[in-house]
Amino acid sequence: MNNMHTARNTVTRRFVQTFAQHTQRENITNQMIIRSSSASTNTRNKIPFYGLPRPEKQPENNDTIPPPLKRVVVAATSAVTALVNPERADAVAALGEVTGTISLQQMYDRMMQDSTGQTILRDKPKVDGASINLDVLLETSGSGSFGEAYAKFMMQHGFDPEERSAVRYIADPELAYVMLRYRQSHDFWHVLCDLPPTVLGELALKWVELVQTGLPVAALSATFGPLQLSANDRDALRTIYLPWALRVGQRAPFLMNVYYEELFRENLDDLRERLMMEPAPKIRS
Repeated sequence: MNNMHTARNTVTRRFVQTFAQHTQRENITNQMIIRSSSASTNTRNKIPFYGLPRPEKQPENNDTIPPPLKRVVVAATSAVTALVNPERADAVAALGEVTGTISLQQMYDRMMQDSTGQTILRDKPKVDGASINLDVLLETSGSGSFGEAYAKFMMQHGFDPEERSAVRYIADPELAYVMLRYRQSHDFWHVLCDLPPTVLGELALKWVELVQTGLPVAALSATFGPLQLSANDRDALRTIYLPWALRVGQRAPFLMNVYYEELFRENLDDLRERLMMEPAPKIRS
């Protein structure tokens, strides 16, 4: 038992050191690409992570953006907290922001190279109660549509369109929006992949996200999340869901360049086929 604790502590220390070094490199990049700060949205968020409810988030405040040294501290603290308790959405969100600058810049560049991505960056749509009424969406999208499936998914699991954390630690307003859009697209991807918000389902989706975005926080979840699984679920993730996720992540177009809100009336199966989003395999419980 002592050997197991020692090994786990060693892994945690090495992980924190790696993320600290990664964050120091990103601070240099972040200073080169920071644009002027802009006002942010004061929406209410509770991110469902691993299918569990979230505590209320605090309003976004650009004054909370830490200087370089504090970014290292935030990364290290958030990494340890997320490893100990993966239900802590605040720690996962903070870790994603202070370690994601390079990946976010690459995601932004890919969106700018695509006409739909450019439109999304121009319009900056937000997934919230003002833009999406689940009851209305369910009634108006049509039978078998993407919108109907999304509304049913959200209602079935008690999720709210606003349940995603605002961005707190990214000064660049364009990259902050890319991070927000990534978070707010998560439930759209659940529907397209036909994955439940269980631990196993979330981890399978994180592998798709990792292939698509390269975000370090997705790598964190994909690497350490399986510790929360039973032996049978870990085997299913390794032998069934991981090969599926790698295949889907590589075949699908860049999912950040999809304007999901404009596709609610489209037939779900047709949309999956067009985006090459193969539904996840079903396994017996």
